[in-house]
Amino acid sequence: MESGNFEKIYQEYKQQGEAQAANEMSNSMQTGKEKIVAVRKNDEGDLIAFKTDSGRELDYITALDEAKAGLLQHVDVFHKYGRDILRSEPDGVKENNLDQLPEF
Repeated sequence: MESGNFEKIYQEYKQQGEAQAANEMSNSMQTGKEKIVAVRKNDEGDLIAFKTDSGRELDYITALDEAKAGLLQHVDVFHKYGRDILRSEPDGVKENNLDQLPEF
């Protein structure tokens, strides 16, 4: 297989992922789940609070609890370093990563 085919296959995969992510985002608007649209960071750059598309401001623990309950869309909770951590779903779209969202 030529090395150019690897790049072509990867680009097709990436485009399909972006299309699927856009489709899921439009479908999830109908689920009633809130979406995180902005973040607050401390002086060290750690995420400490979140703002949803309905205007609610959530501290980190509340956001974790709501994500675990399935009330927030496009975020995952995973356990690492002895604690639960909130992160964006790995959908291949950098612009919707929590670190990339605007600050409030």
